[in-house]
Amino acid sequence: MKPFDYQRLETPEHLGHVDAGRFLGGGTNLIDLMKHQIETPDVLVDVTRAGMDRIEERGDAVLIGSQVSNTDLASHPLIRRDYPVLSSALLSGATQQLRNKATTGGNLLQRTRCQYFYDTARACNKREPGSGCDALDGLNRFHAILGASENCIAVHPSDMAVAMAALGAVVVTRKRDGTEGRIPVTELHRLPGDRPDLDHVLDEGELIVAVELPASPPRLQSYRKVRDRSSYAFAVVSAAIALDLEDGHMRNLRIALGGVAHKPWRATKAEAMLEGKMPEAALFMEALEQEMADAEGHGHNDFKKILAPRVVVAMLRELTGLGGN
Repeated sequence: MKPFDYQRLETPEHLGHVDAGRFLGGGTNLIDLMKHQIETPDVLVDVTRAGMDRIEERGDAVLIGSQVSNTDLASHPLIRRDYPVLSSALLSGATQQLRNKATTGGNLLQRTRCQYFYDTARACNKREPGSGCDALDGLNRFHAILGASENCIAVHPSDMAVAMAALGAVVVTRKRDGTEGRIPVTELHRLPGDRPDLDHVLDEGELIVAVELPASPPRLQSYRKVRDRSSYAFAVVSAAIALDLEDGHMRNLRIALGGVAHKPWRATKAEAMLEGKMPEAALFMEALEQEMADAEGHGHNDFKKILAPRVVVAMLRELTGLGGN
């Protein structure tokens, strides 16, 4: 491992007093990458004791500190009661040991990656810009069908981020000059374009302090994850849905997809088509097919164009009381 300088952040207000290095929370992704020398930061800034480990109700929002562990977040009574889609998504990710260490901020900022990113003998524009993307013509079963580019087709691995996208979460940050930022979680991550090495929109040294959830989320919520084995596996396709039913009509509908793009993918076309409508299976499928109109497979992952709509339609049928599969 390359030598690095270790510093500790005492409070978010002291951010300007430490160097602009990589932030160390649970370390469940970053330390692995450092061991493989894929990530070689000069400075690690430990943020685990900076007082960002609480879940609080504040007026019309619930504030989740960036250092709240995935385990504590999933098991919190408020989250289980009002945000079951988030609790379910967290419990479907990784192992218990990893959830005990992984943090809310770290989960969001884990690298968007695939097996070629880890294999230093393979071409990967995310790891080494300009080197190419071996996934395009390689084993790409798990790769993106939406929002990808000729430079990268990796997918963001987070389950939690998909649920937060469906809940309309906002990321609260602190910059090195002391100013605060507010970024919708759907805008936090970049699509690859011609710079797949850039995963997010944060400035250098900008710290995620908390994630804010609306205090009155849609009442009907669900998370579903399709994977190759029943546990400890990334999603082939996942979906988080939140909506209300008012007088038989769908309101406040939000659909987010995982395993299909470089970032949690809000199905805005499908949402717009279904908002205010009465539940109908054929309408569900029509809306999801419209969402998938621009989807592009790369051989091994072509099946996702069919699987993703079927997963969402099944969830919508269940949530709205239509039943069936």
